[in-house]
Amino acid sequence: MVHDGGSNALREVRFLTVAEVADMMRVSRMTVYRLVHAGELPAIRFGRSFRVPESAVAQALEAVTPHLDGGVADSA
Repeated sequence: MVHDGGSNALREVRFLTVAEVADMMRVSRMTVYRLVHAGELPAIRFGRSFRVPESAVAQALEAVTPHLDGGVADSA
């Protein structure tokens, strides 16, 4: 049975493995698992593994990354 829901949104979503997310965020795989289990990083479970939408990783990185203006903030 073929389902044509009229929306290609799901086809455009790119899912990453926990290892790929850890590499992008420069953290351990365990840290990614903790974020997923805490609900801070959305993920879909496929069998025994998790897949994280690439857009969720980008949003998480934007939320914790300070906006860089090309210089170092002066505390004076």
